[in-house]
Amino acid sequence: MEKEKQTISALIITYNEIHHIDDVIDNISFADEIIVIDSFSTDGTFEKLQSYNNITKIQRHFKNFSDQRNFALKQASNNWILFIDADERITPSLKKEILKEISTPNNIVGFLFKRLYFFKKKRIRFSGFQTDTTYRLFKKGHVKYDEKKIVHEMPIIDGNSKILKSNMIHYCFDNATHYKSKMEHYASLKALELSKKGKKPNFYHFYIRPLYKFLINYIIRLGFLDGKEGFVICYLSAYGVHYRYKELNKLLN
Repeated sequence: MEKEKQTISALIITYNEIHHIDDVIDNISFADEIIVIDSFSTDGTFEKLQSYNNITKIQRHFKNFSDQRNFALKQASNNWILFIDADERITPSLKKEILKEISTPNNIVGFLFKRLYFFKKKRIRFSGFQTDTTYRLFKKGHVKYDEKKIVHEMPIIDGNSKILKSNMIHYCFDNATHYKSKMEHYASLKALELSKKGKKPNFYHFYIRPLYKFLINYIIRLGFLDGKEGFVICYLSAYGVHYRYKELNKLLN
């Protein structure tokens, strides 16, 4: 009996990714299907997508990350689902590993990727990012995202998982202003999540917790070894914590 060919649906969620969209689509051209869910970008991202005939383009209002990813999952038609953000890239060795794994009969339904972070063109080796892994590859029908986790979304995997050996590249910061806006967006969503749980901020959340975040990433997790970029990243990560509770306070008042 001939073995069924394993096919991949690559899913991208976008909002104002004009600087990344061409590169990421080229990067995942090995996928059998590419679907982009755009949250009504204002920088020309969706217009740029119209030049591609080989991808499915959908515009949908953004509610939160889990909701958007679960919607994207429903659009996929192939055996395997590869989630990739516009600022991420599959390395040649990771591509080879992905294709080998999905073609090998086993009981694995979810794969974690290790990510290498870059600030502009500089590799960030510390600052809390040295152990980052994220789920990016799933067998269709074996995953959904926890709707209660509206930011830093968490997939619920029905089956066994495995960490791949090769790395994914993450061009996560174009500049400090870009990273700050990211932190504020995530913090606002996290504040909404906390408000639904009835959490109330206090002095500890506004001042002690952000300071603790900075010291852990900058000192304990060696952010100072990343130079000035390390300081900026650790400072803005701490700022994101403060901003989260400031937004939570607004929601409660």
